[in-house]
Amino acid sequence: MNPVTNVSFDDTAVAFSSKSDAELYKMYLLFKSMNSNKFVKLGGNLLNTAIKLHLPVKFIIKPTIFNHFCGGETIEESERAIRELAKYNIGTILDYSVEGEGVDRSFDETRDEILRTVERALGNKHIPFSVFKVTGLMRTDLLEKVQAGEKMTADEQAAFERGRQRVNDICKRCYEADVRVFVDAEESWFQETIDNLAYEMMELYNKKKAIVYNTYQLYRHDRLDALVRDYENAVAKDYILGAKPVRGAYMEKERKRAEEQGYPSPINPTKEASDKLYNDGLRFCIDHIDRISLCAGTHNEDSCYLLMEMMDEKGIAPNDERVFFAQLYGMSDNLSYNLANAGYNVAKYVPYGPVESVMPYLLRRANENTAIAGQSSREFGLISKEMERRKTVKRF
Repeated sequence: MNPVTNVSFDDTAVAFSSKSDAELYKMYLLFKSMNSNKFVKLGGNLLNTAIKLHLPVKFIIKPTIFNHFCGGETIEESERAIRELAKYNIGTILDYSVEGEGVDRSFDETRDEILRTVERALGNKHIPFSVFKVTGLMRTDLLEKVQAGEKMTADEQAAFERGRQRVNDICKRCYEADVRVFVDAEESWFQETIDNLAYEMMELYNKKKAIVYNTYQLYRHDRLDALVRDYENAVAKDYILGAKPVRGAYMEKERKRAEEQGYPSPINPTKEASDKLYNDGLRFCIDHIDRISLCAGTHNEDSCYLLMEMMDEKGIAPNDERVFFAQLYGMSDNLSYNLANAGYNVAKYVPYGPVESVMPYLLRRANENTAIAGQSSREFGLISKEMERRKTVKRF
């Protein structure tokens, strides 16, 4: 039990309070499977092959891994997850997880779907954020060209401007609807272009409060410097910086590309270095809370405890709107439910979209759970512990 906060992330009674015995057992089987690297790799390859061959695998995927990590195929189907989380004072971040097809029609459809999430969030305290990826709204090669300072053709420049307008369409509507929105972080070779679009939107819409939040992947060794720079820029231009620090999602891809192209990897050399940088990022945000609104995207218990302790030291109330915690739906319920139970602002990323289209996301989740040191084992251990606790309670 943490002496400052009286929150224990080992409290499985709170962590799994929303789950029936049958649902808990289903989770037990899922995480038992995901505990095996071989099973995840083999299963992922088989599912990818089945989808490419248009084999009927949806009836297997949807009631299992899809239902655990996703809200549904549509916003309407995701209502169950929204209600379930709201019952325990946990917000929903509707995350349209379909990867675009790289053409204007597809980009427009994605923008329109993100705008639907904004309308669903309008006036609803249980949906505190929307979210989008810039690569869902414009071509990746254009973002890369801008970052590299390469000359674009007139057609490319026009396509980039259409993408920028889609970004503005979303952020402007969020401002009008008073709905906060995350700009997701992506690969380093075009992240700077995404950053600049986010700052442009913040300068327009974050004058009175944080509406637009940029995402900082602190497994990159340069991201704390970027956070400090962005704070100074916000002060100079008189707006509130919206910051969502995360550890990061593209480590293997980043290292491989750096090696192949012969430049220094942007990734910290060790996990400990990433952990330190992440926690230093939290400290910086809390030290400058007058100008920064923070959403800590983390599944790390130590980082959560640190943030709670700093809030306590600075006299920041658990429910202060400037500080949120966020985790992924289907993961780390021991963090989300215990934090919410103690009165902190918590939200879950709830992905949704057609099963086949969301498969790349689901396979990343499964691989991350096995790749993150001990993540699946930790989840599996907590579930096992709660099953034993319930058996003991029933005996007495």
